[in-house]
Amino acid sequence: MNILDEEFAEFQKLPTEERIGCFEKNGRLFDMIRSQQLNREIIDDIYRITNHLRRISKSKPGSVFMQNILCHKRAMLWFTQPSSRTFLSFESACHMLGIKTSEIRDARVSSEVKGESYDDSLRTFSSYTDLIIMRHKGENIAERAAWLLNTRTNRQVPVINGGSGSDQHPTQAILDVYTLQRSFEKQGGLDGKTILMCGDLKRGRTARSLSYLMKNFEDIKIIYAAPQAFQMKEDVCSFLERHNIPYLLETEALENVLPEADAIYVTRIQDEHDAIADESSRIDTSRFRLRPLDMSKVKSTAVIMHPFPRRDEIDVAIDSDPRAMYWRQERNGMWTRAALIAYIFDVHDEILNY
Repeated sequence: MNILDEEFAEFQKLPTEERIGCFEKNGRLFDMIRSQQLNREIIDDIYRITNHLRRISKSKPGSVFMQNILCHKRAMLWFTQPSSRTFLSFESACHMLGIKTSEIRDARVSSEVKGESYDDSLRTFSSYTDLIIMRHKGENIAERAAWLLNTRTNRQVPVINGGSGSDQHPTQAILDVYTLQRSFEKQGGLDGKTILMCGDLKRGRTARSLSYLMKNFEDIKIIYAAPQAFQMKEDVCSFLERHNIPYLLETEALENVLPEADAIYVTRIQDEHDAIADESSRIDTSRFRLRPLDMSKVKSTAVIMHPFPRRDEIDVAIDSDPRAMYWRQERNGMWTRAALIAYIFDVHDEILNY
């Protein structure tokens, strides 16, 4: 362990509430590492920015205006874990705002194969770009990147976490909340709703990140439906308890709680995180899949979501149901990530005033 490893280990011992202060500059969001960084004001700002971006982009003059907002910036997309939607939506978001992008999508084509350290790679990328967007299979890697650049270098550039291990995926949570807010626009908003999350909640970073964001809404109830082996971890449950958010753990069958849900958030089994071979396949998940016959138990006003990729946890026949919002949810990722980048670079007022 080198000196930086030791210093970061000490930083990690701090409570989350203290650590996230490292990712602000002058009281504003600088890095996007953890969902806990977001408050209701920021969430509502991103909601408004996203809606403006969608409207502006419908015309050629609006699109040209957007492409000039950050045309002087460069971004590095450092994705060493497989990704389709997150990578493409971030790349599209950057191009929408005029940001030029570079990418590394495989560590085997970088100097890591020559023994270059993670920290040295990061400092190299920060020398060439104004923003680093990253995905990594290891937990806390994005946090390490932001901590290093903010506290141990002279080249401070924002870092956005595009997925870190099984721990956090904050920009997915942002687009999920945007989808929920937009879906419930005529039903009083997201406040007062019951959110049902099912699947691999223990290792599903999307469900974890979305759970953390629920602290920003009033009278929310969460239901976690999963086999016991895949139930939500104690750290998230403790977080909900500290913020007085009621939750229920359902371990028998998804159908038992379907009628209660205003939103159903389905996730796949995260077998890439198996500790041993075929660990996930030994768990019976058949009673936690959403099938066409189940839809009669679902509220007519409910919203069905999925962060993708999908396997067999939602039947494709449900795609044509008007309650299925997951394809719209996927497209929202491009818009909300563009809004987040504009917010981080403090150019969002230009968008809102266009």
